[in-house]
Amino acid sequence: MQPVTPARRNSTTRLTSPDPESKGSPWNGVVKTIVQPVPDGLFYRMHLAEQRDYELAHYGRFCILERPHKMQYTWVSQHTLGLESLVTLRFDPRGDATHLTLVHENLPDDDMGRRHQRGWTRYLDLLGESMANKARR
Repeated sequence: MQPVTPARRNSTTRLTSPDPESKGSPWNGVVKTIVQPVPDGLFYRMHLAEQRDYELAHYGRFCILERPHKMQYTWVSQHTLGLESLVTLRFDPRGDATHLTLVHENLPDDDMGRRHQRGWTRYLDLLGESMANKARR
């Protein structure tokens, strides 16, 4: 199976703590989470699907944690066919905002692999909206 072009997403927003009840929050719909935020530490995240009719598990290990500029971790889920992919996040200050660049590599070359582009775009847009709304309050 050949990897598809990496999913890329750039966004600039003012980052504040996300509201777990917000659809853009990385914690929205989470049923269970285990996070060891150290190099080679593991994470496991179980959340409800958007229609809340089944659970989705994502897991991996942290490769690089360079606070506050870069985070890289492996990503495995049923949508990667159980194969390890790689997510890299870069955070660059822009005045009172933060520019986020996300690259997701080594995804399967199939519909589920390509859906990661749409998924990251959707969830990062929701996260940006949620944080912008929270910053205005």
